[in-house]
Parts: sequence; structure tokens; C-alpha cells
Amino acid sequence: MPMSDAESKRLAHAEYWNHRYAEVGSDKQVHEWFRSFNDLEPFLDRHLFQIRGPETAPKIIHLGSGDSTIPQDFLRRGYKNQLCVDFSSVVVETMSKRDTDTEGINWKQADVREMDQIPSESVDIAFDKGTLDAMVHGSPWHPPDEVLDNTGRYIREARWNDTQFRWH
Repeated sequence: MPMSDAESKRLAHAEYWNHRYAEVGSDKQVHEWFRSFNDLEPFLDRHLFQIRGPETAPKIIHLGSGDSTIPQDFLRRGYKNQLCVDFSSVVVETMSKRDTDTEGINWKQADVREMDQIPSESVDIAFDKGTLDAMVHGSPWHPPDEVLDNTGRYIREARWNDTQFRWH
């Protein structure tokens, strides 16, 4: 059943996610947005694994990572320099505890629309599997001002310069 516009609008707010993650508890996963690692693996193989293999030690940032297993899946592929950011303090605390003994995955509470604490040009690969989508609600032809503001701030945080990802 499709989500109502009011429900979709709440997805862009940390309070919604804090409640959602707290309600489920730390021993269960809330969800995996859109696709699992197995679903994405053929795409990732062509566009990431063959181009930026783990031997190149790229710094990967997971934007709005939630409780996704993708960082652990990347780690199993040999990617050992990952930063997972999410604006939900509940999920960051939960996942930080889960990954306490996991070298190569770090967690930071941050809003992807304003990431001043991450140094410019410090990231090689940005991974977003559903964060931008969660900010969009309403009509695609006449999006509400909140959608334009949220998505605009998110997009302005990152820009491409030739083939190098640059963080503002």
C-alpha cells in the first residue's frame, strides 16, 4: 500500500526515524531500503568493484545509512575505510555498538544536508541507496518548498569534479 503524503513528509525528519528505530529495538533491523546487497551486486560490480577495487583503499561514505547491511557487505568485499552517517541518534548508537569490534566501519551522527564536520575532498565514493528519495514527497511537478529546500541542500553538499568526488 502506498504511503500517504503526510507519512512521506515525515521521512525527512530525524524524530520519525528515532521513534522508528527505538520502537523496533537494537536487536532487529528496521528495513533495507529498496534493494538488498545481493540485488545491487551486479550494478555495484560494474560501477564500483571493477573500477575502485578495495586495493585502492577508497574512503566510502554511506549517506543516511540507517541499519542497512551494505557497509558490512562492502567490508566482506575488502572495503575497509567506510563512514556511515545518519541523522538518527538512535540508529547511530545501535549500529556503533554492533560494529564496536568491526575495524573499517565508523559511525557518525550527521544530517546529510549539512555536513560541515566532514573535511572537503576527504571522500572518494558516496553511497546513497534511498536517503534522497526519503526527502521527496508531494507532486513531482510542483514539489513543496520543503522538498526543494531539503533536496537542494543535500545535492549542494556534494559535487563532482571530473572523476573525483568532492565534499563541500
